[in-house]
Amino acid sequence: MRLDVALLPARVDRDALTASTALVIDVLRASTTMIAALGNGCAGVVPVGEPAEAQLRARALGAGALTAGERKGLMIEGFDLGNSPLEMTAERVGGKTLVFTTSNGTQALLVSRAAAAVGVAALVNLSAAAAWAHGGGRDVTVVCAGEGGEPSLEDTVCAGLLIDALVRHEGKATLTEAARGAMEKGRGYGKAVARLGQDSSWGRSLAAAGRAADLAACLQLDTTTLVPVFGADGVVRAADIDKVIAASR
Repeated sequence: MRLDVALLPARVDRDALTASTALVIDVLRASTTMIAALGNGCAGVVPVGEPAEAQLRARALGAGALTAGERKGLMIEGFDLGNSPLEMTAERVGGKTLVFTTSNGTQALLVSRAAAAVGVAALVNLSAAAAWAHGGGRDVTVVCAGEGGEPSLEDTVCAGLLIDALVRHEGKATLTEAARGAMEKGRGYGKAVARLGQDSSWGRSLAAAGRAADLAACLQLDTTTLVPVFGADGVVRAADIDKVIAASR
């Protein structure tokens, strides 16, 4: 099993991706928001590139659809929801389809569609996401969303922790240089991922914007076994939890 990390979507090895399982990360906050939404009964998430497309798709889907997302960290004007895991309550999203667009995370998902299978990972589902990816029996590429076209510390750390978990599942794994570098970065944090709230530039920006509660929700390890999977129909849905748990044993 070959393990690779792309610190930005633009750095994805597209030739290798088509035969690989992709794990897409945007810790702060798109990945964590999708996990929270699906965990609270959202029927599915449709990632799209632009706000106008989101509004068109939501109108086409009808009363069961909501628009959600952000630009520059702020809820998009005219949207139903922003990009906060704390907004994704059962009362708001239960039974609904979210049409979702963010500055970085949904772009990374769309770039990764060429992979053989695509899952969504974050710190909150890290062990389950690694078990799900390993269960596919393919090479694994971890795709980080980054921030504004630059690698982000929180995504790099999460990627490194995922690689570390995958190595524990697959002792004979072959790591690329990027995977080894991310793993070293992740090991520097271990379980102390809350430090990313201060160490990450985007974490500090969110805190300054009054989003400290979002940071607290995102910077936790293994609070759920839910793994969102990006289907061939363009919808992200929760994976079969029993299969994920079985794969982790």
